[in-house]
Amino acid sequence: MAENREAAGHGRLSVVRTDADGITVLGLGGEIDHQSVSGLTRALAPAEAPTGQRVVIDLSRVTFMDSSGVNALIAAFQAAEAAGGWLRLVVVRGAVLRTLQLVGLDTVIPFHATLEDALASRRPDSWTGSWTES
Repeated sequence: MAENREAAGHGRLSVVRTDADGITVLGLGGEIDHQSVSGLTRALAPAEAPTGQRVVIDLSRVTFMDSSGVNALIAAFQAAEAAGGWLRLVVVRGAVLRTLQLVGLDTVIPFHATLEDALASRRPDSWTGSWTES
């Protein structure tokens, strides 16, 4: 994976931006809530700009997400789709996974159990991996 590291700390949220074979990867860690969501929104802004941009958001280190984070993910997904690109999520933490499933996001945005699965999947509607409850 070619890395174009750009790290930013936004209070309780950390964001690391990398590039993997033309796919933008945003690695997030910490909490995504109404106080920290602006960091996610800023990180997504460049990813939404190019036509056909492919984006993977790795939530594997996110420990908490409220509706602010859910709304930001929905907006990013809609922007990627409108620009002819796609967005995938890596979701492995129990509480975050349950939150996203509760609001039905897993029926709209492709979820993957690992970053490797998300990067290897060439179809934007592919679902790979398996989850265990924690």
